[in-house]
Amino acid sequence: MVLRLHLDGADRVIDLSELPCPQLARRFADLVHVNAADKPNMAWHTVTQAMMSIRKFLRFVDAAEPDNAATFDIGDLEPDHLDGFEQALIRTYGAGHRNPSVVVATIVRLLRLEFDRRPESFDPEFGERLRFAAREHHPRSKRPLDAYPPPVFEAIKNAALADVRAIQRRIQAGEALAAAGQDPEIAGWDRVENALWHIDRHGPLTMAFLRPLIGKRLGNGRTLNAQLYLTRADVCVLLVALICLTGMEPECAKRLRSDCLSSPARGFVTINYLKRRAGSARAKSVRISDGGTLHHPGALVRLAQRLTARARAHSGSTDLWVDHGDLGLRETFPPGWQSPWQHLHDWQVRHGITDLTDSDGKPVRLDLRRLRKSYKSQQYLKAAGVLSDFASGHTTEVAARHYADIPAHDELHDQAVEDGLVDALGVTLPPPVVLDDDGARLDDSQETLTAQEVDAALTRQRDVFLASCRDFNDSPFGVRGKPCPVSLWGCFECTNAVFTTRHLPQVLTFLDFLERQREEYSGPEWTIRFGLAWNRIVHGIRAKFRDEQVATAQAVAEAGGARLLLPPEFWSRA
Repeated sequence: MVLRLHLDGADRVIDLSELPCPQLARRFADLVHVNAADKPNMAWHTVTQAMMSIRKFLRFVDAAEPDNAATFDIGDLEPDHLDGFEQALIRTYGAGHRNPSVVVATIVRLLRLEFDRRPESFDPEFGERLRFAAREHHPRSKRPLDAYPPPVFEAIKNAALADVRAIQRRIQAGEALAAAGQDPEIAGWDRVENALWHIDRHGPLTMAFLRPLIGKRLGNGRTLNAQLYLTRADVCVLLVALICLTGMEPECAKRLRSDCLSSPARGFVTINYLKRRAGSARAKSVRISDGGTLHHPGALVRLAQRLTARARAHSGSTDLWVDHGDLGLRETFPPGWQSPWQHLHDWQVRHGITDLTDSDGKPVRLDLRRLRKSYKSQQYLKAAGVLSDFASGHTTEVAARHYADIPAHDELHDQAVEDGLVDALGVTLPPPVVLDDDGARLDDSQETLTAQEVDAALTRQRDVFLASCRDFNDSPFGVRGKPCPVSLWGCFECTNAVFTTRHLPQVLTFLDFLERQREEYSGPEWTIRFGLAWNRIVHGIRAKFRDEQVATAQAVAEAGGARLLLPPEFWSRA
């Protein structure tokens, strides 16, 4: 039994003769064929992934129905077969693994096609079972792929653009030599420019053709061809540079057509591409900057069109990426073929990328998907985390889940939360009241002070441990007529508190205590305990005094004078 499909521009053959449960296997093969016919843009790797799930299911049914495997058909399936298959996969992969639900969902999706075509073929109970995929849902436990640290991303981008410029110079130099050459059949094959003249007009030379004519006198045939045509390693460099400049999905960038640019205007151009998802394909486009230098992605694509034009003319290809190998011209990324990882590995080693340190402290490993994440991360930071400005080409939910909520943005998000809390406190909690030596107001608070309150603040009449209190028996934190019930640093949040240069040594001593507490508590716990007091001191009190006043108060505090003004309980905690 053989399944024949035409996918990704090529005829594909899948041999199913070795599979158990032949009748059931034949029905699944028919369903795969129908599914591919309904989705002409389905990728070949999608079919191969589906066939892996089918093989696993057929082997399970064969083991579960040993006496009936030869005649077992799709109408014999029962809910227990799907549920048992799922449990068997969970035992194989382990609880919490995503593969069981993915594999079972593939089988259920195909069976739904048959149910829609012939519902009478199924038992009603099994039809109900097909309304959902797996019984156990295992969401992804890992966060999306992280971006590279900015210095690493810049190093990769700069190295790729430098190599692109070198590739351009190499091919332009080869073109100049070819223009000075003559037909080697007349002028001889003993000169490089004559060989390049022939390569320019007839395509790359193979070693089988070149060796009898000139041996190795002109060098390796690959070296000659590379003076006029891109190598696969060259295309990989161009691909890295393009993803760094545009943030395109690697699979989309690999499948660009030679006519992918359109609508140039006002320094921008549209790049058109095809995005495949779940067996379907959607035409998409994005506006990119255009110009005469390579930091504009439009210029990079135009250069790629220029460098591959000769190869397309000889091969008849409409793809943007065409290179040469030992057997002649070829598509760099043929459908169904994986990326040339060896070329990418060699390139990153040559440029010392692997010597750089990743965010987890390990050596950097080049991953095209992370280049896209890094580009998106830069856009997110430029948008200051505003999803509506950042979510170009995605829904807000997808942009948030896949490109905003990544480890690289944790610090930004934590800072945003902290700033929000500070702003919220600023609305409900007025700034501290701060007086200069002559009673002049140094703060921005709207609290008003009477002349008596100013005089009391300057003359110790109403001093508490860290400030002067306007009314110790009328605390906003307690009952009117009773003493203030809060701890000594409650003054920093109290509208009764007034701070002068006389209180500054105590305040700075307490600030030193807060800083030392960072060693005792984790960051979040320290923020909860002391963050507000620290912020009020640093931004609301200390910042209001002149540098000279702060320096003098610091000297007094260091001399120990301020220490004697604080209660013993404070120092027992410190």
